[in-house]
Amino acid sequence: MVNTPATAVAAARHILTRLHEVMASRTGAQAKLNKVVEIIADELSSEVCSVYLLREGMLELYATRGLKQEAVHVTRLAPGEGLVGMIARNVETLNLDEAAAHPDYAYKPETGEELFHSFAGVPIVRREDAVGVLCVQHTDPRRYEEVEIEALQTVAMVLSELISNAGLVDEHPGDVRTAGTQTQIVSGLQLVMGMARGQAVFHQPRITIEHTVAEDVEAERARVYSAFAKMREQIDTLAGASEFGVDGEHQEVIETYKMFAYDEGWSRRINEAIESGLTAEAAIERVQQRTRMRMRQIDDPLLADRMHDLEDLSNRLLRIVSGQLGTAAQLGLRQDAILIARNLGPAELLEYDRRRLKGVVLEEGSLTAHVTIVARAMGVPVLGRVRDVRHLINEGDPILMDVAENRLFVRPSPDMEEAFDSKLVMTQKRRAVFAAMRDLPSVTLDGTRVELMVNAGLRDDVGALDVTGADGIGLFRTEFQFLVSATMPQRERQQRLYRDVMEAAGDRPVIFRTVDIGGDKALPYLREDDADEENPAMGWRAMRLALEREGLMKAQARALLEAAAGRTLHVMFPMISEPWEFEAGRDLFEQQRQWLTDRRKMLPVAIRYGTMLEVPALAEVLDLLLPRVDFLSIGTNDLTQFLFAADRAHPKLAERYDWLGLAILRFLDRVVRACDAASVPVGVCGEMGGRTLEAMALIGLGIRRLSITPASVGPVKAMIRSLDLPSLRDHVTTILRQPVTDPRASLVAYAEAAGVELN
Repeated sequence: MVNTPATAVAAARHILTRLHEVMASRTGAQAKLNKVVEIIADELSSEVCSVYLLREGMLELYATRGLKQEAVHVTRLAPGEGLVGMIARNVETLNLDEAAAHPDYAYKPETGEELFHSFAGVPIVRREDAVGVLCVQHTDPRRYEEVEIEALQTVAMVLSELISNAGLVDEHPGDVRTAGTQTQIVSGLQLVMGMARGQAVFHQPRITIEHTVAEDVEAERARVYSAFAKMREQIDTLAGASEFGVDGEHQEVIETYKMFAYDEGWSRRINEAIESGLTAEAAIERVQQRTRMRMRQIDDPLLADRMHDLEDLSNRLLRIVSGQLGTAAQLGLRQDAILIARNLGPAELLEYDRRRLKGVVLEEGSLTAHVTIVARAMGVPVLGRVRDVRHLINEGDPILMDVAENRLFVRPSPDMEEAFDSKLVMTQKRRAVFAAMRDLPSVTLDGTRVELMVNAGLRDDVGALDVTGADGIGLFRTEFQFLVSATMPQRERQQRLYRDVMEAAGDRPVIFRTVDIGGDKALPYLREDDADEENPAMGWRAMRLALEREGLMKAQARALLEAAAGRTLHVMFPMISEPWEFEAGRDLFEQQRQWLTDRRKMLPVAIRYGTMLEVPALAEVLDLLLPRVDFLSIGTNDLTQFLFAADRAHPKLAERYDWLGLAILRFLDRVVRACDAASVPVGVCGEMGGRTLEAMALIGLGIRRLSITPASVGPVKAMIRSLDLPSLRDHVTTILRQPVTDPRASLVAYAEAAGVELN
């Protein structure tokens, strides 16, 4: 049995040496595979070794040592059927000490496999798709060592070359659809809003590795060292040539990305793969395959985003070492382009000509991914999670993007183009109207002032204040700085960000929400021992985590206090469930203020402490809380999911619970009345306030401060300036006291009759 990394490399190298002799022989493909399973079984001291290959859409047992020979070319499994089918479908590794206990186990009596308990299998991958499965079995119930699994994965790479060259597998495995010429309308995940038109340009062609077994290990190692040096030089150049300013979270993203490029652990793993007998290209691909498999198993979106950065660097390194350097960026964009990619790293996006790059469509991607943050700073709309995008679209296809509508029109019809152009013109006209309203106050027809503030999280977001004419920042999400950083941001760095934001805001207030991390916003460098939570949104996060890790919150408190010297500091605590949590947060800030006072540091002229109301339980103790706070802000996103016990990210529940449902309206009405009685200002920060109809309802309930996305300020201001508040208040009161079946429909009817502008 292999039991140390050094012997694992040696064993893999020994296997590859023997396989190289088999591949060089003049025997047929079947004879070669028969010999392969013998070699692997011998080297890993395994009683069974089998190879399944994808043929005509089915996984066929093609060679075995240990199972019954009469099952060869007879036993067939569909992708997803049994353990072998699951490995192929999910492109993942399985390692089980008791195979029959797995829920996906499928017994095939003709194989005689009932004699064997342990099972380990790895996918045989070609061009990112599984074209077969290599597996081993043993009579004793035991898990295979990690180093044995690594040896299997290395061998699977060589088998991929062997079976592909022999033409033994389907040319296009998996559920691959051809793009064709018909019009397609597809949707995905809205990452960066905007509309765009252009021709489809693929980021890069796939690199096919033709030779996997090294002839000269030292020569292969030298090629990789040279490629690493060139790649790091490229990253350093990109980091210094960012065109949109030297400050901002996007710059921190590039620095984090640069850290990955210099990561010694990554280069060591590639070097170990070369030591095992792989070529430089195969070694990079071998480590990259393992990264992909890990990504499929990671539930933490932030950690997955870091893995995407590493994959992006792997692609770059592979192109350098193979000499296939051409990407669409290097070749240059000759016309307005919509970039198509499985995923992108931030550095790769920065290589494109911003005058020609109009939009990006990704097969993967997430809201917290580094490329999303950089694209937002560049002003490039992005649609992510578009399934099979590289199979649905041809190079050069005309594309229309409307991220706000979650629509991608591929090869659009003339009618679609006309409708798109009309909306684009209308959007531009409305933007012009809203821009003209920038300096007008958000006041109702009867003279009631409603504060319109914006939500922000990046330094660059502050520019939206001047563009929209907003009254301030009602929610600055301080955790964004933590999410884009590879390590805990030091106090000085936090202080610099907070000071820059307040200086850019001028006299307008900025409400800083203390870090809301943990749970579904876990940080790779701040892992809990029990980090796997079944309900992360309701778990160890926000103030719960911050009060436990006092050092983290003390550093943030000092950074905010020193950054706000000579100003009024607005601090808001998230995820407060009981008044004592608010008091603990406020006391911590006051202790840090005293500490700075004792050292004669410049301090804020005043501090206003507030809290988010997201947890419904807090509404039951408002009589105890309100005398202690300076303001309250209702977080409608979390509040809704907690109130209805409905995960807002769940696709089947996303549209089920209406923000204008009676339960929500009555809950908010009760909170507003309690705040008014205590003379505590109350506002809303969340998506609900950014929709004109919902914002109208909130104003009717008595809300006088909304913190919304910058894009929503113009439409909401136009709506406010068309409102007659006494009439609206009467209508909302009627809905609350004499419930209607559909409050939304009732509010729409009122708006139409009263001439309220809702578009």
